[in-house]
Amino acid sequence: MTLRPAVDADFAQIAKVVAEAFAQSRFDEAGIVAGVRAEGAALVDLVAEEAGEILGHILFSRMRCQPPRLIAGLGPLAVAPERQRQGIGAKLSIAGIEACRALGASAIIVLGHPEYYPRFGFSTAAAAKLISRYSGSPAFMAMALAPGALDERIVIDYPAAFG
Repeated sequence: MTLRPAVDADFAQIAKVVAEAFAQSRFDEAGIVAGVRAEGAALVDLVAEEAGEILGHILFSRMRCQPPRLIAGLGPLAVAPERQRQGIGAKLSIAGIEACRALGASAIIVLGHPEYYPRFGFSTAAAAKLISRYSGSPAFMAMALAPGALDERIVIDYPAAFG
């Protein structure tokens, strides 16, 4: 299995994997991915590929912040249903976090499963000073990539594609 940046030729396969992974969701996660790309807010867009087939995908978006700073938003993370629970999502998450760090992002936020994302360093405590429509939710977590990045109040919102 290879992890690599997504390219235009991958987009149809990515949309299929994301739609299948979120088939039970009430949100159009594949539409969110396309919308984030269309508005130019994608920071890190990675796929897990094996024998020419996309097995998983992760997207990190540029968050809208006040005061302005580079904070990434993780999501969605999708793995083909038949390949879930094999570590693909974890590998994509770790690679994506490192790619955000390399881009100079000061922090990453996620709105995700409270039992899954802490293994990568996300916590609700780190998100305590973030002001968002999701503040206070156990699913709203953050991780500082730079010392002090989350020590002050920051108003934060997802790209418009998230609705």
